[in-house]
Amino acid sequence: MSAQSRALISALEQNIGQVLLGKQEPVRLAIIALLAEGHVLIEDAPGVGKTVLAKALARSLDCPFRRMQFTPDLLPSDILGSSVYLPNKGEFEFRPGPIFTSVLLADEINRTTPRTQSALLEAMSEGQVSIDGQTYKLPPPFFVMATQNPYEYEGTYPLPENQLDRFTICMEVGYPGREAEKRALTLHRSGEPVDTLPTVVSVQQLREIQLETRQVKVEESINDYLLDLIEATRKHEQLSLGLSTRGALTLYRAVQAQAVVEGRDFVIPDDVKRMVPYVVAHRVLCRGAVRLGQRARAKAILDDILQKTPVPR
Repeated sequence: MSAQSRALISALEQNIGQVLLGKQEPVRLAIIALLAEGHVLIEDAPGVGKTVLAKALARSLDCPFRRMQFTPDLLPSDILGSSVYLPNKGEFEFRPGPIFTSVLLADEINRTTPRTQSALLEAMSEGQVSIDGQTYKLPPPFFVMATQNPYEYEGTYPLPENQLDRFTICMEVGYPGREAEKRALTLHRSGEPVDTLPTVVSVQQLREIQLETRQVKVEESINDYLLDLIEATRKHEQLSLGLSTRGALTLYRAVQAQAVVEGRDFVIPDDVKRMVPYVVAHRVLCRGAVRLGQRARAKAILDDILQKTPVPR
């Protein structure tokens, strides 16, 4: 990859880090998902910086940003838009919904019904929406950052497997360290720091880096290593559902993006090991497991698979 791309990625990471203090890992994972042309799901408690991360990313990219609060009474048309009849023209006119943006924050996505959750499926997988028999393309980049409350919270609807599969990365933000939180208290005295964040990467530059990411070299031995891991998830006695082909392709793209963020134009085995917990854990199902604790158990199983699968040299 070019030196300019490396510099832009570093600038993007540092820019977001100015307002999301002490959270280098979530920032980097969000950038990886963006470069892989995917989406991010954050499961965490309210007030730990999920909205700040999405807003900071949008401002850093000079992209249109929309935030949607998902509620039990939200309808698909509230997200996608709808056709409105104009009596003076005698025809219907389409009014685009909030989904027609570049960075969409779907806040508390699991507080709305599965019917409304599914309104995002086509947009997230194909970059388009179909309404009243018409298909509308979403201008790239299109990036969804969704948040969900832990399942033990009141009024939540578990995301179905096909919805979870659309998210490249599932992660947590967590609480900051004491020093970082102390700095945050000082920074917020005069207002919201994210509102004054400068733009560091243009949309055109982002598209160029995304194209470079797809060209990152993956050796045949790494491909075989990926396939060995994927096959192991499908045969593991504690998993009732292994990684799908779409999940395998998503992991491949995420691994390429991980290499780019590290400043390389080739993939190494450590890139694969690093991405597996974030890309795979929410896509597999444990035998006899309930929703509560499912992802933690899946990560433990994946760690076991990683340890037992021979690493290419």
